[in-house]
Amino acid sequence: MDWGMKNRLSRIIKPETGRTVMLAVDHGYFMGPTHRLEEPRKTIEPLLVYSDAIMCTRGVLRTSINPGSNVPIVLRVSGGASIIGDSLTNEAITTSVRDAVRLNVAAMALSIFVGSAHEHQTLTNLGRLVNEGEEHGIPVLAVTAVGKELEKRDARYLALACRVAAEIGAHFVKTYFCNDFGKVVKGCPAPLVVAGGPKLETELDAFQLAHDAIQEGAVGVDMGRNIWQSEHPVPMMKAIREIVHGGVTVREAQEVYNRSKNTKEQVILRPTAAR
Repeated sequence: MDWGMKNRLSRIIKPETGRTVMLAVDHGYFMGPTHRLEEPRKTIEPLLVYSDAIMCTRGVLRTSINPGSNVPIVLRVSGGASIIGDSLTNEAITTSVRDAVRLNVAAMALSIFVGSAHEHQTLTNLGRLVNEGEEHGIPVLAVTAVGKELEKRDARYLALACRVAAEIGAHFVKTYFCNDFGKVVKGCPAPLVVAGGPKLETELDAFQLAHDAIQEGAVGVDMGRNIWQSEHPVPMMKAIREIVHGGVTVREAQEVYNRSKNTKEQVILRPTAAR
């Protein structure tokens, strides 16, 4: 791995802890104006300082993120399907690597749909993107998407999808947490980042997800709806950071969340948790 590739990855996965807290705001590329992401800038701005990286499309990057911000960007470069279409799996590469270079991104993200009718298409998309990423020194995040078939999120399927992504050359992989997640981690030579998925019932559920994912070997989380659909997004982000970078328990994370939510007092984050 060349210096530029290592440098970009180190901006996302922090060397001090070997972990990352990414903020996912790319939902609009297939879901349209998602609840509480209708105006991306208003949602994103308060959370920038607490994010190790932002995962977004080039449209949101250009219109809704301050170019003076120092937050690394993981650029969504695949798309072509929407939530009202027949299938979410029919994706192509929609953003060129040249545009990613112009935007000075830290990584590029692309979905693969293993086992779907578009498996071959999305896996070869990944191969092409890795080839071009290697040429320009830009890491690739493979997203093991399942479209509308959420029941596929078990260890056997996710272990297969993650391993295939790593074999093709993905530099890190975003996937779902599941029972026996340690088997997914063990079978994947690339670092794994866990998706938050749909909004969970309580904040405690989100804290438990992040805690369990880290405990079982993930290098971080990429959360969206469980952060910005919360009634208190900034306290949520602070608490998740403490789990991922600080190693706190779920109960301690709940305390961080409650203190931040209920008082104007600045919650003291661990040194590695603040950029």
